[in-house]
Amino acid sequence: MNRTAIVILNWNGVGMLERFMPSVIEHTAGDVIVADNGSNDASVAFLQEHYPQVRLILFDKNYGFADGYNRALDTLKDEGYDYYVLLNSDVECTPHWVEPVVAMMDAQPDLAVVQPKLLMFDQRDTFEYAGGAGGFIDSYGYPFCRGRLFGTLEQDCGQYDDPCDIFWATGAAMFVRASVWHRLGGLDGDFFAHMEEIDFCWRVHNAGFRVGYCPQSRLYHVGGGTLPKSNPFKTQLNFRNNLSMLYKNLPADRLHRVLVFRMLLDGVAALKFLFEGHKGEYQAVIKAHKEYRAWKPALRVKRESIKPKQVPCVYSGHLLLDYYLRGRKRFSDLKGKFSV
Repeated sequence: MNRTAIVILNWNGVGMLERFMPSVIEHTAGDVIVADNGSNDASVAFLQEHYPQVRLILFDKNYGFADGYNRALDTLKDEGYDYYVLLNSDVECTPHWVEPVVAMMDAQPDLAVVQPKLLMFDQRDTFEYAGGAGGFIDSYGYPFCRGRLFGTLEQDCGQYDDPCDIFWATGAAMFVRASVWHRLGGLDGDFFAHMEEIDFCWRVHNAGFRVGYCPQSRLYHVGGGTLPKSNPFKTQLNFRNNLSMLYKNLPADRLHRVLVFRMLLDGVAALKFLFEGHKGEYQAVIKAHKEYRAWKPALRVKRESIKPKQVPCVYSGHLLLDYYLRGRKRFSDLKGKFSV
């Protein structure tokens, strides 16, 4: 039996499956599984006709990224896999992309999550927005990557070819130790989509495990395949889930200060959307904060079970100031320290 299950969550993505499944099948060492989130296009029929070797898990509706993966991996819980790989349907695989990550995790039992190097599909020498060369977070909860600060993407010149510990791994291609996944209960299903992998990795750190980056594994990602960048629903999810993630995971001595500051900055962002004529985005931020407040009792219960503590790989500086006021546009420009 294969030790690794590569699980692709699909929703109305027959075009992506047609385009990228050949590279997955050709270059993947492991069992390939597609969990279909209630698609009403030809996704299932396409796979049944062209890839009968791919195992299908069929859901009755769209459960979102987070709960979709929770449900899919719950079905695999008793099948003896050592590792799961959460792989987006819009990723092109390359030869031997699985083996170096598995070897890395085999050699380091406390390494619970690892991501490969993620490059843009249509600009193949450039780091991809969703994960780059591994994710980090600043002291106020703003995520960024080696190779990507906000919207600035770096070219891959080998500057991040060193394996290292990171704060979060991209959900576009995330290797997870199966035992840790089930111990922590997987992703937070309430998030639906966006920030769920960062929240999960933060809980991994809080549980005493590590998250890593393996540059010997390389993938090419289209990105933005489900929701366009300017979609108000995406804005709502990002703002709501970021606040929820901070409330769940921040240590007590930083919780109040960070949340107050973030909510003020969110207000500034909402006004900016309004003044620029993006009324839908403005309303999305307002909705996000209302939902966050409604979630507080449930989040408090989750926080108590997590028992937050100081964790590694948090950037001590303020990314907004570094990027917009100090002109630091590359990861190597950052002058603050990372917690260890």
